[in-house]
Amino acid sequence: MSFKDPELEVNFINFNQDCTSLAIGTRTGYKLFSLNSVDKLDLIYESPCRDVTIVERLFSSSLIALVSQSSPRRLRVCHFKKGTEICQYSYSNTILAVKLNRARLVVCLEEALYIHNIRDMKVLHTIRETPPNPRGLCALSINSDNCLLAYPGSTTSGEVQLFDAFNLQAKLMIPAHDSPLAALSFNPSGSRLATASERGTVIRIFNVADGTRLVEFRRGVKRCAQVYSLSFSQDSLYLALSSNTETIHIFRVEEGMLNQSEQQPPARQSSTSGGEDGWMGYLSKAVTASASYLPAQVTDTLNQFRAFATVTVPSAGTPNIVNITTLSKQTRLLMASADGYFYVYNIPVEGGECTMLKQHKLDTECSIQEPAEDGSGLKTFSPGDSPAVIPVTQEEHTSGTEESPPPTVHIPDV
Repeated sequence: MSFKDPELEVNFINFNQDCTSLAIGTRTGYKLFSLNSVDKLDLIYESPCRDVTIVERLFSSSLIALVSQSSPRRLRVCHFKKGTEICQYSYSNTILAVKLNRARLVVCLEEALYIHNIRDMKVLHTIRETPPNPRGLCALSINSDNCLLAYPGSTTSGEVQLFDAFNLQAKLMIPAHDSPLAALSFNPSGSRLATASERGTVIRIFNVADGTRLVEFRRGVKRCAQVYSLSFSQDSLYLALSSNTETIHIFRVEEGMLNQSEQQPPARQSSTSGGEDGWMGYLSKAVTASASYLPAQVTDTLNQFRAFATVTVPSAGTPNIVNITTLSKQTRLLMASADGYFYVYNIPVEGGECTMLKQHKLDTECSIQEPAEDGSGLKTFSPGDSPAVIPVTQEEHTSGTEESPPPTVHIPDV
């Protein structure tokens, strides 16, 4: 996720595909952190340079894709453990997003998508003249055996285009929302796609095989929200959503699908309370029997499911990204914020409000170490204007108005 606010400490922040590491890009470089403990964040690697705006790591490999503010049209693919650049590629416009799995690397421009073979970085296919997509909104399934790419198909509605990035052919179009899209996310197997619109009130999950809607969740009805992040858990059981409101919502996917597919039991006697056993509970159960003659909009609203658990964020309105994974043998919600903080929350088995387990302040200053002249050990400094992210070992390709082909290279085993 990229941030364009100059007052924020972080330009970019994202989890890798299996949520085992966190990458941040800052004004002074980029860092990779290991996510294997609640109590500490271990630094995997850091490199000083100017204004890194995208840094994407391929699972737990040493392969990373980098874009900087000084060269926004140039993609660098690097091997950070060896400290070498594998190749670079220049495009005709600013790179807005980069997505990777073990088979493909996708580069998103405002009106085009480039699909590369990750083994040799050759361009296999270009999707040109896509609807204007200034936020670089797209999603690539992390499962290379179900290698699907999703991107907006319209600027006026929430239409999703699905493309088979392995076989290089259009798959189908899903009319997901009435309003333009704000977030897209595949589950880890690539069998389901979650979507949210710019209104941010309704979250939907679709079967990618035929585009059918599987379940619908409601974040709220009182106000719209700007969605920051939408993410399935690694086991696909949960879906987390963060926005510019003070609340992160966690939905239990299987519960919603089970409830939506089952026939509701006969309604019990209503009471005057507003709980599930009250008037709304009675009405929602009655809808099942009367859905054939109620307006579709009413039926849809009453069939929407609420959040299973929530988190009250420390700083509402600060952009963030969330993910759900197993950490220290328990299911946790992870949140990384653009103000340089990282949080770990426990998700209660019974649902409800999550509790914060740990808050980490990310060190956003990237530095390098060299032997001190007096032999006293290592000295640390942060060059503020280093033009290269990693020493260049391939021929430079200057950024121009036309795309420049990358060298044919051997990509390390990924």
